[in-house]
Amino acid sequence: MNPGWRVLDFTEFKGSIVYRRGQLLVKRDGISEHVTVPLTQIAVVLIGNHASVSGAVLTKLSEYDVPLLVCNWSGIPIAGAAPWRDHTRIGARQRAQAELTLPRRKNAWGRIIRAKISGQAATIKSVSHSASEDLQELAKTVKSGDPNNVEAVAARKYWNAVSQYEIGFRRFPGSGVEGLNSCLDYAYTILRGYGIRAVVSAGLVGTLAVFHRGRDNPYALVDDLIEPFRPAVDAYVLTHYSQYGGGMDDPDVKRGLVAAVTGVFDGTGETIPTVLTAFCQEYGLYVEADRKTLEVPVWWGELNARERE
Repeated sequence: MNPGWRVLDFTEFKGSIVYRRGQLLVKRDGISEHVTVPLTQIAVVLIGNHASVSGAVLTKLSEYDVPLLVCNWSGIPIAGAAPWRDHTRIGARQRAQAELTLPRRKNAWGRIIRAKISGQAATIKSVSHSASEDLQELAKTVKSGDPNNVEAVAARKYWNAVSQYEIGFRRFPGSGVEGLNSCLDYAYTILRGYGIRAVVSAGLVGTLAVFHRGRDNPYALVDDLIEPFRPAVDAYVLTHYSQYGGGMDDPDVKRGLVAAVTGVFDGTGETIPTVLTAFCQEYGLYVEADRKTLEVPVWWGELNARERE
């Protein structure tokens, strides 16, 4: 898989993007000079309403395993293009994914939610020790399939604690509300882009999810598998939120949010995208029954997430 690391954000860009000899050539309207970016450096591309992209660019992005996300006016992805990745066991793996039994799906989902809540406990520990302890206890109660919807109970406690970072904060995903909401939405968009690349590279089908459902969601599986990584992204965003005074129109803010998604996940120095890619491969082995249980990465706090659920 292409080891690119750069996220190219063209959501506010007005101009054209074409391919030239292993690079993207970016031409802004009204400016004669252009910028080039080697394809080997690119991880994810975001496109807005005013950017023009050539067919050659789409072809080359696919060849280099780079997902392209088409975003609406508020920067939320509404469509995407991902490569049809060659995989040595893609046929067998996707058949196994489609035939995955309900008990094994439920078991995987319970472990994913347990890991997510444990990560949330680590993220808010510095602002609310009591809420962190409550979440740690809740994580222990998650059963296979999370039939009691412990995830929702934990979410209320978690976002209530997060509200200490912004007066009057309430979490409204995808609302376009300025402030912490928009920062989190943008960071999750980048995380989802990395998730799409990881799922495709593992030879998995995005629509065949563990838990999430929706006829209009081609990457429901991505939304499942990125859940344990959200608390890690949150931690980086919240730690640096006071620096984001410029709002989402400030390129420095977006660069900071990209850095949040590419931050270190564990004590070995592995980054969030690296661990996410490995996790998607593990899920592929799980659906093929090469793994009895799904080993889910847990965020235990900065540079301390090596333990597994």
